[in-house]
Amino acid sequence: MTAMTPSTLRIGYRYRPKRLAPQYDAIVIGSGMGGLTTAALLSELGWKVCVLEQHYTAGGYTHSYERHGYEWDVGVHYIGDVGKRTRTRRMFDFLSSGKLKWAPMDAEYDRFYIGDKVFSAIAGKKAFRDNLVTSFPAEEKAIDAYMELLADVSGALSVHSMGRVLKPWQQSVAAPFMKMRTPASMYRNTYDVLSELTDNQDLIAVLCGQWGDIGLPPKQSAFMMHAMIARHYLYGGYYPIGGSWRIADSIIPMIQKGGGEVFTYARVKRILVENGKIAGVAMKDGHRIECPCVISSAGTDNTFNHLLPADVVEKTGYRKLLPTVQPSFSYLCIYIGLKETAQQLGLPKTNFWIYPHNDFDAAVEQFVADKDAPFPVVYISFPSAKDPDYENRHPGTATIEIVAPAPYKWFEEWQGSTWGKRGEDYNELKENFGERLMQHLYDKLPQLQGKVDYYEVSTPLSTDWFAGYQRGELYGLDHTTERLQQKWLGPRTKIPGLWLTGQDVLTAGVTGAMMSGMLTTMAMVGMRKMTPLMKRIYA
Repeated sequence: MTAMTPSTLRIGYRYRPKRLAPQYDAIVIGSGMGGLTTAALLSELGWKVCVLEQHYTAGGYTHSYERHGYEWDVGVHYIGDVGKRTRTRRMFDFLSSGKLKWAPMDAEYDRFYIGDKVFSAIAGKKAFRDNLVTSFPAEEKAIDAYMELLADVSGALSVHSMGRVLKPWQQSVAAPFMKMRTPASMYRNTYDVLSELTDNQDLIAVLCGQWGDIGLPPKQSAFMMHAMIARHYLYGGYYPIGGSWRIADSIIPMIQKGGGEVFTYARVKRILVENGKIAGVAMKDGHRIECPCVISSAGTDNTFNHLLPADVVEKTGYRKLLPTVQPSFSYLCIYIGLKETAQQLGLPKTNFWIYPHNDFDAAVEQFVADKDAPFPVVYISFPSAKDPDYENRHPGTATIEIVAPAPYKWFEEWQGSTWGKRGEDYNELKENFGERLMQHLYDKLPQLQGKVDYYEVSTPLSTDWFAGYQRGELYGLDHTTERLQQKWLGPRTKIPGLWLTGQDVLTAGVTGAMMSGMLTTMAMVGMRKMTPLMKRIYA
């Protein structure tokens, strides 16, 4: 990941103390989807909100960047559940004032290469089901049972979400009702749940073929997260027309309309706590922004281990709670540019998921133990093929992105070093990984041999440098059953005036972070003020 050249992709207003308003109703740390959603909704309710982003552009994992005439997204490879007027689509429409448009991918939105076998995910509930039955005719009963499980768990997700909004005493009162509405499979291990439906390991592998979207293989992940991802993409994948940077670009005007602003190059050094209450933030440049309300979208680790005073974290009991959660997996990314169009190169609007075999957990274990072992998963995305506007912005070119897991410990010796100045050993390690991943691309699309004009490799250190995740964790906290049942992980904190938002509050992904922004706003203002706004959003 590297600096953009055109100013059009630098979303936000560069921070300077003199550009700040005299007073704000709330400060949001981080401009990812959770932070922007919270800020936008509060702005609609009459708050003046200041969003502080340490990067040179706003958007978090939804931002894009350019280099050598190419443009890549860094985290938005596809979005589900936006093809019709779903709750997800209506929230996007509201936040963007209807300016955010979506382009459908191919009907075969995901293709799974599992060893020497190939399977597909087809858009549409019936088409998805029927395609599975065609591939596994002896497993029709298991497939139908699986589809029912998805529906059961998905219906309970709103109960899980609302539980995050409740105050502790309300959680106690609502506990019997929530338990009654929660399927037994909800907080169980994904592999265990699926193994009760079938012993066909290829079928289980296909059903879990999107495990990279949550960062945990099936024997480690919660079935709730598996069901959420599977249902999210059941009706296909979509891509924001104009690029993923359009997400933040279309939301920021709502924040500005309320008198607020989104500042970039605005690194927060410390959340200020005085007399047991939030007093504002101290910036890296020494400036102090006073405000009794701070909303952190910087992640659990950053908030409690780096931004808050250590004595406050200790006194409020968070020091004992933090070991109950762990950071998610870190990843490598390759950004590829080609001097022909997606159509000329025959690039699909289908994602490729490449696995060495059908035991995903074993593949991860082998790779973590030996970096020369096969990558446990290689994901390939074709953003220029997905975006019908790409050629208008970058005529005669195409882009590809490759993502694969890589433990942070392999890069730890360069922790704290300056981006672009990490030395030959680091560059050699990157190049080795890059060549191996590029070979996966050429194996699947041999026509691209000799067509690549440019590519660069980013590591977990890039994620830390640009996105502020200390361990390069792409999905915040691990989505284990234990993590999802931690009641302290919600919008409220034990520190008056401090609130949390973003993927750690609810679940990973752009949509998960967006919905966390809604929950945080609801917890802050209460249902009486939130209900009229919700009616406008979902009218």
